[in-house]
Amino acid sequence: MAKFTILGMGGFGLALAVMLNNFNHEVTVWSDFESEIETIRKDGENKQKLPGVKISSSITLTNDISAVKDCDIVIFGVPTRFVRTVAKKAAPYVSENTVIVNTSKGLEDGTFKRMSEVLKEELPNSPVAVLTGPSHAEEVAIGMPTTVTVASEDVKNADYIQSVMSNSLFRIYISEDIIGCELGGSLKNVIALCAGVCDGMGCGDNTKAALMTRGLTEIARLGVAMGANSETFAGLTGIGDLIVTCTSMHSRNRRAGILIGQNVSPDEAVRRIGTVEGYDCTKVAYELAQKMGVDMPITEQCYKVLYNGVNPRTALSNLMERPKRHETETVWVNK
Repeated sequence: MAKFTILGMGGFGLALAVMLNNFNHEVTVWSDFESEIETIRKDGENKQKLPGVKISSSITLTNDISAVKDCDIVIFGVPTRFVRTVAKKAAPYVSENTVIVNTSKGLEDGTFKRMSEVLKEELPNSPVAVLTGPSHAEEVAIGMPTTVTVASEDVKNADYIQSVMSNSLFRIYISEDIIGCELGGSLKNVIALCAGVCDGMGCGDNTKAALMTRGLTEIARLGVAMGANSETFAGLTGIGDLIVTCTSMHSRNRRAGILIGQNVSPDEAVRRIGTVEGYDCTKVAYELAQKMGVDMPITEQCYKVLYNGVNPRTALSNLMERPKRHETETVWVNK
């Protein structure tokens, strides 16, 4: 059995804590907010982020970041915008042999860096892996069979995570394409937000199927331009994660999109839902695509809806009226 510290008391961090605890691992969960810890101790659950899931008293809750010391595995479960800050706090205490696992799905605003790159900068002496794929916290926590992917530039790290964290309810596959896995997990949030907008506008299955398919195409287009393997996007961290996030009401991105499609302002939609990773990721992905000369029309229209006040129906018309083209693409990056 392994010793884990999970940084972040959001839904997915707590879900992993419950799952790992159920399989007899030693688990500590950290939060920067003492009030969050006290609420869970009082209620026995996080009613806001993971309602109905009991947090065992055998799971240690703490606001002391030094809990990462001498752990086998430290899991980052904080939102993307806080990963660097939390990594800086943890850095003085992280042991050299501790494996760092990131579960946050997004890109850093301003630098366009993937979270594994951020963690390598802040924790240069620690091996880093990424755990991603179709995995709603609500289902992981109650033991629904789930499959995900662990990726690392050094396959030994991925193999270690697979061997330690896999169990009869949580199956982990290995990938060496850390770029593709991270981009698939991050950019699907943009498409899921758009899928919610379509639902909110009352569009049908045809529309959503087209959105998901063409959305995956542009995710892969950017991924390949950044050095990813195109085959990765046909796997769990590509189409798998896209399906689950675009179709489920567990998805905060989809729920926020539904509100926007019903004429709620993007800012208000995010306020009502809470953490909506696709909102921030849309901005970063759009700017990155512009910088690299990669055509991402769905992402572009999503950006205009979220940040430029374009009406979602206008954005949909803009996509439908684009110049005609062949479906099979051989040129991924605009010249």
